[in-house]
Amino acid sequence: MNISELINPECVQCCPEIGSKKKLLEDISELLARIAPQLSHNEIFESLINREKLGSTGLGKGVAIPHGRMAALDRPVCAFIKLDTPIDFDAMDERPVDMVFALLVPEDSTEEHLQILSTIAELFSDESFCAGMRQCASNDCVYQLLIHPEAQQIPA
Repeated sequence: MNISELINPECVQCCPEIGSKKKLLEDISELLARIAPQLSHNEIFESLINREKLGSTGLGKGVAIPHGRMAALDRPVCAFIKLDTPIDFDAMDERPVDMVFALLVPEDSTEEHLQILSTIAELFSDESFCAGMRQCASNDCVYQLLIHPEAQQIPA
């Protein structure tokens, strides 16, 4: 699965001021509601919060992948936020998070859900990709690196 099939530029934010995990999940929910109008911001937020109650989706090394299943979806939708100031996300390694890739999938898409999570986790396990992402200073830079992770030089 290619990330470019999942995310569009309007669901990418670079450097917003967000001070907490709750606020971050609220902002991600708003982004996802823009491209999944059949879902309300509150429905998305509740799905993400309920998943976090099962255990943090903070992978470590500053990366989190909050995700949920939604009955009203017919295809996966994603959003990404890169923070200038990392926040506590209860990650496994106890490090604060500065890169958050959120994913919603249709309720019955178990295999697809796992494949997408695997693709995202693999991408963000690449230290050079993460270093490049952290150098981005614009939404476009972040988006271009997400859809072209093999690129070595992305303009800020």
